[in-house]
Amino acid sequence: MSDAFTTRVLNVASGSQETVVDLTHDCEAFLRDTAAGRDGLLNVFVPHATAGVAIIETGAGSDDDLLAALHTLLPADDRWQHRHGSPGHGRDHVLPAVVPPHATLPVVDGRLQLGTWQSVCLVDTNRDNPNRQVRLSFLGAA
Repeated sequence: MSDAFTTRVLNVASGSQETVVDLTHDCEAFLRDTAAGRDGLLNVFVPHATAGVAIIETGAGSDDDLLAALHTLLPADDRWQHRHGSPGHGRDHVLPAVVPPHATLPVVDGRLQLGTWQSVCLVDTNRDNPNRQVRLSFLGAA
């Protein structure tokens, strides 16, 4: 395969609590290794039925606010028809409809083009799966 398309899988320990994991530094490191000053697109994809990718501010409480909003929108209770796993696990399977399992971001001159306060984050509300994979793919001009 040409260097116009390059992919890497990250293994992320998301733990046994609902969490938002900042992947921005991992994305930047991947682009340093693969983009080589080129323009293109970075696709971030979580191949899991119970996790998503969000572009949000982190470190100022927004990540906790996102989890609180998801808890309000998708409560961990017995209303869900999908009932295996921990109580309320059915909501984890609805999460990707709200927080999609992918994001595609512009890369200019080999650098991720995020806004000042934006971060690339894994959103994981599934307490039953403490390990996740995230696929980073760069598609750029050859």
